[in-house]
Amino acid sequence: MRTLSLTPSAKSSAKTVKTAAAPVRYRVAVADLHGHRFAVTLRIAHPAAQQRLSLPVWIPGSYLVREFSKHLLAVSARRGGQPVAVTQLDKCTWEIDCKQTDSTGTQALEVSYEVYAFDNSVRTAWLDAKRGFFNSTSLCLAVEGQTDGPQELTLVASRAMGTWSVATGLAPVKVNPQGFGSYRAADYDELVDCPVEMGPFWQGEFKAHGVPHRFVVAGAPPSFDGKRLLADTQKICEAEISFWHGASDRGGKPKAPHKRYVFMLNAVDDGYGGLEHRNSTALICTRRDLPRLPSLPGVPAQSDGYTTLLGLISHEYFHTWNVKRLRPTEFTHFRYNQENYTQLLWFFEGFTSYYDDVLLRRAGLIDDATYVKLLAKTINQVVQTPGRRVQSVAESSFDAWVKYYRVDENTPNVTVSYYTKGALVALCFDLSLRAAGCNLDDVMRQLWRRCKAGPMTEADFAEVMAEVSGRRFDDEIRAWVHGTGELPLKDLLQGQGVVVLEEPVALAQQLGLRVSEGAVITLKTVLRGGLAEQAGFAAGDEWLGIDDWRISKLDDVPLYAGKATTVKALISRDKRLLRLPLALPGAVNSAGTGADSKAASSNASTAWGSRSSWRLVVQDPARVSAWLAP
Repeated sequence: MRTLSLTPSAKSSAKTVKTAAAPVRYRVAVADLHGHRFAVTLRIAHPAAQQRLSLPVWIPGSYLVREFSKHLLAVSARRGGQPVAVTQLDKCTWEIDCKQTDSTGTQALEVSYEVYAFDNSVRTAWLDAKRGFFNSTSLCLAVEGQTDGPQELTLVASRAMGTWSVATGLAPVKVNPQGFGSYRAADYDELVDCPVEMGPFWQGEFKAHGVPHRFVVAGAPPSFDGKRLLADTQKICEAEISFWHGASDRGGKPKAPHKRYVFMLNAVDDGYGGLEHRNSTALICTRRDLPRLPSLPGVPAQSDGYTTLLGLISHEYFHTWNVKRLRPTEFTHFRYNQENYTQLLWFFEGFTSYYDDVLLRRAGLIDDATYVKLLAKTINQVVQTPGRRVQSVAESSFDAWVKYYRVDENTPNVTVSYYTKGALVALCFDLSLRAAGCNLDDVMRQLWRRCKAGPMTEADFAEVMAEVSGRRFDDEIRAWVHGTGELPLKDLLQGQGVVVLEEPVALAQQLGLRVSEGAVITLKTVLRGGLAEQAGFAAGDEWLGIDDWRISKLDDVPLYAGKATTVKALISRDKRLLRLPLALPGAVNSAGTGADSKAASSNASTAWGSRSSWRLVVQDPARVSAWLAP
């Protein structure tokens, strides 16, 4: 059975090219608010004789096959007022035989279906009595042969929606003051790159270097300080537009590649994440992380949660350049019905992760000390993960489809994040370049020019590094991007005026464990090569006690171990009780000195990650400021 490739560059038949001027039209309405179902009508003015339709299986920016078609319901078709048979060819493809219904080819084909929408994330679709949201990858069937042509989306308001409004990056054609009505996209790629937010949301506007920006927030509590969020986001946007474009030739203002931009933030009780788009982004955060009105009692100047939210905003906005325009050559044309592999996510996600906090500093939203603290957190996430010695960031990028988004108990042992380690790779390149009198900023801007804000390869990166610095970085790329050795972080940071202090880690890391504590200690992950693995612990075990003592949290271990160097750990596995000999790290018995006991000394390897936690201290404030300042 033929696989449909929804590629904008796919060649259409001569007849399709001739008749495809009329836009493909989608009408989205509410089928049932409480049943969480959208009703979609697709109108094709000039269908093919054997018209194929397909729904994407993934959404760009989130590299996992999510099978959106599983929520598609009751597909039916009519032409000339008569029903037409719909045949499903595979998990996401349908075919409609239009030959028998209209030999002249003048009658439009209408396809109707519903979509169940109850995923409160940034990737799919949501609908209830308080809010509607969707990415068109979840709602809009692509019309084979007409994905290159114009697409029109009509949003229909219902009485049940009350005072709802609409926010989207799509260009309006004819809309009412609330935003309901018709929008136009140049092609299917643009249609699915513009999510839609609907509801009684809070909204505000600002301009960054002359570019209009709209910010909408769903689910904001009464304490929300929208004025501060707008002001801080404006600083981020201006810093990033300046980063990429500097001063233009006309008027001294940087010229951004987008004419307008929309932030769509969903505030929930528990959640975090974002998904970038060409002129918008969908974000999710906890309500506690929103800025609060300063007049309220007990309001911190800036909570850690709000700093994290600002970092998310900075990250997704940076993607406006780095992945939505400058992008892997493999993403020149998306194939929506299958995985799209690249080894470059370490650059597009990792380098973006490096700059998201750097640009918070340059925007004046954090100081040097806060930035260094955030950097230490990233470093510890990497050095305390054994998988960094198993998987390179290039391999991590390629394997994202089967590993990064499919976390299990063994994930820390065999993978490394292209976000966090990619950020550290960017740090290493930046500090290496700065030692030579240039910096990574110059590389990013030169790549933008070299690749004409379009597809790039690793070879482009290597060539620009050489152009900017005057020397080749092939050995570093081989070691840092394609290798699994340790990065030269300490030496590079020392050269930039930052000292690394190593301090004892928590007992869980010393034992090689990640656990959850409640009525019992439950093992989530047993890190490769650690003391717990050597003792025979396994993920899913319940740790009930040591020797003759019952324990319910890890802090009980040193309490009841005393001076012992080994204990008998009582474990429940599949309702069977096991007694495992566990060697204890010296830190348990040495008041936090970090020295290993004799029983553990035979395991000198730190395969399960660093036994120390890194703390970064600014030794030379002037050098650090020169690095981090605008």
